[in-house]
Amino acid sequence: MIVSYRNVDEFPGWQRAPEFFKSLLARYSSRRILEVGSGANPTLAPEFVRENGLSYITSDLDREELQKADSAFEQLVLDLSATDIDPALTGQFDCVLSRMVGEHISDGHQYHKNIYKILRAGGISAHCFSTLWTLPFALNRLLPEFITDRLLNIFAPRDEHQHAKFKAYYSWSRGPSKLMIKRFENLGFEVVSYTGYFGHGYYRKRMPALQRLENLKSKLLIKHPVPLLCSYSTLILRKPEHATIRDWP
Repeated sequence: MIVSYRNVDEFPGWQRAPEFFKSLLARYSSRRILEVGSGANPTLAPEFVRENGLSYITSDLDREELQKADSAFEQLVLDLSATDIDPALTGQFDCVLSRMVGEHISDGHQYHKNIYKILRAGGISAHCFSTLWTLPFALNRLLPEFITDRLLNIFAPRDEHQHAKFKAYYSWSRGPSKLMIKRFENLGFEVVSYTGYFGHGYYRKRMPALQRLENLKSKLLIKHPVPLLCSYSTLILRKPEHATIRDWP
């Protein structure tokens, strides 16, 4: 298990996500992949999926959103936080991926329990997500939605049609603390790597002086890490090769 800490500039949850996912698929020889919550816009390009002969499933809660996806992707309406998922999915996937989805899951325990079930023995799951207790995300969790919507439009304006704001729960969305590692291990996973990232760019345009302080704080935290104060994390989990149905939670 590798636990590490880095600056937010190295977080692979955005532009670096395709290369991050590609490297994982190559490293673990994954052929049947599920991306959670990717809807019409999976992280990997349809050309890559076709050229490599992958079985790549894009999932979402919204069937209409899935129907917009390229034909290179299989489509699956799926809620991995539900207590009952299709038993036909058990042990079906080499790899389960998610990008900026974990913070929107209301029940992290059930979510990762279901991922464990649908992975084959030896399969991996990899997740990029924001974590709770850095200030912008703490406010996002604690304040009413109408206030956080206004704050987001001030500090990080976006095209609301293309990039809607979804409710964030931050259940199990934390940095690599001993408590979180134990939670994943208790589900049966091997924690391959768990990386916490410090810092964010929400003050950059509106409050540059505060952004400089945030950058200094991040440098200090990398040297003296406090998992609770991470802004983002990446997590790679593996279902053991020897796992059997009797071991599945």
